[in-house]
Amino acid sequence: MKNSLLNLYEKDATKKVLASLISILIGLLVGVLVVVIVGLTKDTISGAGIWDGVRLIFAGILSKGRNAAGQLAWGYNAQSLGNMLFRATPLIMTGLSVAVAYKTGLFNIGAPGQYLMGTLVSLVIALGIPSASVPAGLIWILAFLGGCLAGAAWGAIPGMLKAFLNINEVLACIMTNWLAANLVTWSFDVSNFKNMVENTKAGYIYKTSFNGVATPKLGLDKLFPGSQVNGGILIAILIAIGVYVLMTKTTMGYQLKACGSNRHAARYAGINDKRNIVLSMAIAGCLAGGGAALYWLSGNTEFYWSTYQSLPSIGFNGIPVALLAVSNPIGVIFTAIFMAMLDIVGQQLTGLTAYNEYITDVIISVIVYLSAFSLVIRTLITGKPRSGASNANAEPPMNNPQNTKEGGEQA
Repeated sequence: MKNSLLNLYEKDATKKVLASLISILIGLLVGVLVVVIVGLTKDTISGAGIWDGVRLIFAGILSKGRNAAGQLAWGYNAQSLGNMLFRATPLIMTGLSVAVAYKTGLFNIGAPGQYLMGTLVSLVIALGIPSASVPAGLIWILAFLGGCLAGAAWGAIPGMLKAFLNINEVLACIMTNWLAANLVTWSFDVSNFKNMVENTKAGYIYKTSFNGVATPKLGLDKLFPGSQVNGGILIAILIAIGVYVLMTKTTMGYQLKACGSNRHAARYAGINDKRNIVLSMAIAGCLAGGGAALYWLSGNTEFYWSTYQSLPSIGFNGIPVALLAVSNPIGVIFTAIFMAMLDIVGQQLTGLTAYNEYITDVIISVIVYLSAFSLVIRTLITGKPRSGASNANAEPPMNNPQNTKEGGEQA
């Protein structure tokens, strides 16, 4: 039993998981420290208020609000849990988008632009095809596939620039992000879909449920009554499993990772490196665009079309999700849910205490920085010096033929 546990601990995957868990714990502890410091420096926050803030950081998802006596009540909160899963859905997809590209040696910072293009096409299809003529279920499928294809096409652009012109994909992605933001803004500005939710609103798009198009609940509304959750979370999880199989069990996945490890060696081995670079970014864009489609096709969300002022945060949040999961598609599911939970906790801090939700932004920032230094954390967990340092003073074995030339001359 002891040997099996030791062998499990020695595995690289175990150390990666431990490094991520340590990053999360340190981030939460920093959040607690911020709560305590702010509470001690503000006269409006009592000791009980500080304790409430600390408890919400660690278990806010289980908070049921305040009871008649003004104290925090705890228990199963179906609405918060359901909303957490709803918000995790696009995060899983954008996290997968960044993870797939990273596995193939590329940094996809273009997920926000790919997400926007998926938003544009999925909403236009969902609202442009009348459900009186075409079944709503078919419209949903077409809108979802359209969003995926739009993201794939937009992601392929920096992929082609990288493959054929050797332009850094980060620079290309940044440019395509802002091109997408302005293109989406202009497209909705000249369309007939804006300003239709309520007369008092400006710059908003219809909910897709106006056309009878919405992601089915698949019974999740009974498990999480009062929440926004729908079958999109199940679709995202299935896609994550599919990406894991693609990257670890197929020839295509092997070729993509080979190009990421060493593009020139992959080409020498007969792998078309240019094709695989473009394909990798297209897959990444497809996932980000699919995340947008799953979010906006839920039927209970409204899209604010003036996007040129800022890029969607969900696209950027896919980066910490992928980092924390060490780019593992299955791990992305759990890290996305964790990030969504912090989002809910931030709202609870604002609504139930004198603190605000920006404290959770501090927690996420710390976790992201620590995730970026996960290799250092894994080294600390191992507790072993580098092999080069440990063997620096060791003498080479004299009888090993690899240490000599022609059986006698020192190499």
